[in-house]
Amino acid sequence: MRVRAILNRDGGTLRTMDMEALRARALEVFEAEGHELDCRVIGSDAVGAELETAAAASDVDALMAGGGDGTVSAAAATAYRSGKPLGVLPAGTMNMFARALGMPADLDAALLAIAGGTIDHVDIATANGRPFVHQFGVGIHARLVRIRDGMAYRGRAGKMLASLRAIVAAAIDPPRFEVELRSAKGTVRRVASGIAVSNNPLDDGPVPVAARLDTGRLGVYVADSVTSRELLNLAFDVMTGGWRANAAVKEVEVSELVLHFPRRKRGAHAVVDGELIDLETSVTLEIHPKGLSVIRPGGSG
Repeated sequence: MRVRAILNRDGGTLRTMDMEALRARALEVFEAEGHELDCRVIGSDAVGAELETAAAASDVDALMAGGGDGTVSAAAATAYRSGKPLGVLPAGTMNMFARALGMPADLDAALLAIAGGTIDHVDIATANGRPFVHQFGVGIHARLVRIRDGMAYRGRAGKMLASLRAIVAAAIDPPRFEVELRSAKGTVRRVASGIAVSNNPLDDGPVPVAARLDTGRLGVYVADSVTSRELLNLAFDVMTGGWRANAAVKEVEVSELVLHFPRRKRGAHAVVDGELIDLETSVTLEIHPKGLSVIRPGGSG
């Protein structure tokens, strides 16, 4: 198999690594498995163009992406549109999609898993046509990302500390908004502090990721309007894996959902796979069963 690897030297843990050593190791691993690997180390500003070029190339059979969750999400979107399989190198802080795929956290082990892996098809979701592989969020999550992105930090530990500081900052004045949730189950109107919609329902781990990637269902999680204390309690429950028992959280599974924000504030944001975007007044979320071709560790289902 002819594989084009796009490694974002500015993303995730790669920014502090010896990229030439990683590239050499990747070539060694893939050659040993009988693959041809074209490994390109690039800056974050060139990721999108390199992915599109690789997807359109007739001499590329599969893509591999390494970097943070934003890089992986962009690669998944490109793979979804092109139909080419995607291998995910978990080089971010959280590595949400890589976790759901069952990829090893260690980069060397992940290279071996991809080179010796099998092609599978998993679900992918879209928000107003924009693909995402982990989660679309409004309210609390978007507020946390906006606050954290305004902080200076370095490395994985620094990002985790910045996230904790962002939780405390958000708790001073928790977000609160009106929303209509429209699905085949009917229309529900709520006042909420947060909504998260995941590509497949989440598991119960302290870092919640999709339990499976082939259910054909979106996981929808609504946090009622919360006080400062309740937001801190919810954050603690998320970090310790007890969030499902939190009284503020309601959940449902659907295949399609429209979120309508009748009083959307100017400048409001949503977050898609960890990246902030402008929030539109109405957002249509859909699941595309087995729409994404991926490379998983041998035999994973």
